Amino acid sequence: MWPFGWKGPSGFSPRSTAEHVTQGIDATGLTAIVTGASSGIGAETTRVLALRGAHVVMAVRNVESGGKVKDEILKAIPTAKIDVMQLDLNSMESVRKFASEFISLSLPLNILINNAGIMAAPFMLSQDNIEMQFATNHVGHFLLTDLVLDTMKKTACESDREGRIVILSSEAHRFTYSEGIRFDKINDESGYNSIWAYGQSKLANVLHANELTRRLKEEGVNITANSLHPGAIMTNLLRFHSVINSVVTMVGRFVLKNVHQGAATTCYVALHPQVKGVSGEYFTDSNLSKASSVAKDVELAKKLWDFSLSLTNPK
Repeated sequence: MWPFGWKGPSGFSPRSTAEHVTQGIDATGLTAIVTGASSGIGAETTRVLALRGAHVVMAVRNVESGGKVKDEILKAIPTAKIDVMQLDLNSMESVRKFASEFISLSLPLNILINNAGIMAAPFMLSQDNIEMQFATNHVGHFLLTDLVLDTMKKTACESDREGRIVILSSEAHRFTYSEGIRFDKINDESGYNSIWAYGQSKLANVLHANELTRRLKEEGVNITANSLHPGAIMTNLLRFHSVINSVVTMVGRFVLKNVHQGAATTCYVALHPQVKGVSGEYFTDSNLSKASSVAKDVELAKKLWDFSLSLTNPK
């Protein structure tokens, strides 16, 4: 049980669940993509969005696992609208294939939730030869967002409803390399630190949301982009650190959020009317919070955007 029962200005607390923060909200007619939706808070986010009436596209690496989650949700919510599509964020080819297949369905897109991620992995390279955590947590989502953004713009314009891009970061964005983003050393194995590399990728998530906000406002598009820290949650993110994971599993029930609480901030930012018109902000515990000073660096955000473009060559 989460020990802190305080409520922030939103009326919600660290103990609030995804169902609680979306109570009374009708998401009928909305279509959402949720990455990493086959387990943990991604699965819970999918369930709650579907419960509120949204059509959810589960973007998952393992379609079989995603299908099982879909079946479980349908047993409890027979009216749920859920599709399962394959997406491997450490492969740009896979990201492009997913985007192309999604666009071919001619579905609207109101909400994009960039949820998937890996944490504290040993040094590995993605299929595109980019350090794995940076590739999966940031680059893949950067490319995905770019490829479906026109669909979101079209949907926002035709429906006259605000589109929302929700990017899951972490408080770990405060703990990264001294340079913040190691543009010239992304693939430097000799100086690699798994925790700092994770922090670097999470810093990139906040910077991405902020620069995306600046660009969307400049265009006058009715789409918001925000980042968030879901909280310390009992999931399989620490699978690469077996000893730490074992300790977390033993004590986690007393000090960590469960998945129902862990998905709350995501669902709050994606659906709640309190967040209407709010963009370029950072949320924790379903309340506005403050990211690090580095995460607010406008020039660093612009540099990361250009660097990400050079890696992905979108469109």
